[in-house]
Amino acid sequence: MTGVTYDIGALVGAERNDRTMWALHAGFLAEDVVPTVPAPVLAEAWRGGRQASMSQLLAMCEIEAMSAEQARRVGVLAGKAVHDDVVDVTVVEGAARRRDAVVTSNDTHIRAIASAAGARLRIEHV
Repeated sequence: MTGVTYDIGALVGAERNDRTMWALHAGFLAEDVVPTVPAPVLAEAWRGGRQASMSQLLAMCEIEAMSAEQARRVGVLAGKAVHDDVVDVTVVEGAARRRDAVVTSNDTHIRAIASAAGARLRIEHV
């Protein structure tokens, strides 16, 4: 594993102070792995207000902006996977490109998209 990508379930888990999520996060940081959060994931999870726990988690992550080139790759993969949730597809596209593990609460969709991409991803369920 070279890194880790957080899906929405990871951010929601952090906000709910889920012990499993915080233990995974601490483990990644202890191994000098800086988690990546795709910008669309942040947009879907963020609902305003303090969201103190999520903010604490995000302060220790890299937020990946989406370029026009990546948006095209995500669109192609969405078509190939026959999956219309571009947030899920963005997670898989980035994780596959970086050879990251994925932390998610929606492993069924992530596995299906990864299969369509021909990617083998390590998936941690929270």
